[in-house]
Amino acid sequence: MVGTFGSPRTGTIDAQSRAPFGWAPLVVLFIVGLVDRIEHNLLSGVLPLIQREWGFSDTAAGSIPTAAALAAALVALPAGYLADRFSRTRIIAVVVFCWAIATLGSGLATGFALFYLMRVLLAAAENIDNPAAGSLLADYYPPTSRAKAYGLTRVTTYLGGVGTLLGGVLAEAFGWRTAFLVMVVPGVLTALLVWFLREPRRGELDRLVAAGETPPATTEAQVKPPFWRQFRQVVAIPTLIFVCVGLALLSLGLAGIFYWLPTLMVRGYGVGVGAAGSLSGLITIAGTLTGTLVGSWLGRKWHGTRKGGRLLAGGGGITAGSVVLAVALSTESVGALTVLVLIACSLMSIAIPNMTACLADVVPAASRGLGFAVLQLLLTAGAAFGSLVVGIASDEFGSLLTGMYILVVPMVVGGLLTLGARASFERDAGKVLQDARL
Repeated sequence: MVGTFGSPRTGTIDAQSRAPFGWAPLVVLFIVGLVDRIEHNLLSGVLPLIQREWGFSDTAAGSIPTAAALAAALVALPAGYLADRFSRTRIIAVVVFCWAIATLGSGLATGFALFYLMRVLLAAAENIDNPAAGSLLADYYPPTSRAKAYGLTRVTTYLGGVGTLLGGVLAEAFGWRTAFLVMVVPGVLTALLVWFLREPRRGELDRLVAAGETPPATTEAQVKPPFWRQFRQVVAIPTLIFVCVGLALLSLGLAGIFYWLPTLMVRGYGVGVGAAGSLSGLITIAGTLTGTLVGSWLGRKWHGTRKGGRLLAGGGGITAGSVVLAVALSTESVGALTVLVLIACSLMSIAIPNMTACLADVVPAASRGLGFAVLQLLLTAGAAFGSLVVGIASDEFGSLLTGMYILVVPMVVGGLLTLGARASFERDAGKVLQDARL
């Protein structure tokens, strides 16, 4: 079936336009990311009630995201291979439908083991679509508007706080299973929406920007290099490695701290399950929106006017936000905790519209699926152990805060590494455009 969203607005591709295919593809991929993250974050909001029903330890609870992330890491590179060789819109549509099935299984699980398995399967399915979506965006939007495009889709990682809020409220009112069952419907509808999305020609915008002429229609028939040679070419890009490792360390801390934040509010501050889920969700939503808007403005202002301007904005925000988060965890009132975590979230979110746009700029079009797969692999690997570290620390020392403090250190290091990527960005980005002219 031929897609109906994402055709050139004027019948031909205008390289001077900020959105030559219109904004519909961005809206569709934003919805994909939002549904994904909302479902993923439901567990954080309903966790206290699930633990109450099945009586498992904090270590077991913390191991759920770890096992899920390890399963997701296993499929990351194969997902990049598929994204560079097959229809990306079809890959995403099928994967989103699989989410819906796994979400249904989570809500109908009759025991902890089956629930655990569903979360692992869901995480693996979720990770397959990321390289395809990242590659698609670079072919829908030229470099001038990529920060906006990637910012709006990656912001869903943090807008997933809606899931924490929704999970806590629904769990307290109707039981934790309801939270998962409700998400099945938007999952199926989103899969249908993606099915009608047009598949753009790979690298066409890059060639238009670089050469000022429409490439031949045979572009898609280019022979791909063997997978491992292609992989070595991608990981030889210095900017990509600095940014991916830095963001992996950031995700290690964020995954652990925000997974346990509602539980910390319940245990340490006497807040109800619904209120804790709502507060935690609102923090991530408001902080992410604020940081993304500021980051988009800074990235647009500093890109091309300062060395590695986008990386300066994003890396600086991550470093400062991590320090503020450490201060937030030392407070004794839920009000101070909420305000400071909100500020920290806003600062770190400045990176959202800048980091992935930088990666799209430094990875050639033919390998962008694999480039984003490397990013997703390291992000997933980083996030795998955050919740487990906090869970083990809680069981060993009787304090969730101990594990949270441990995780602040790699977050600061991650911010410094992304700042270090400024040294190679201009050279790597220039090489992509130079190769596109050939």
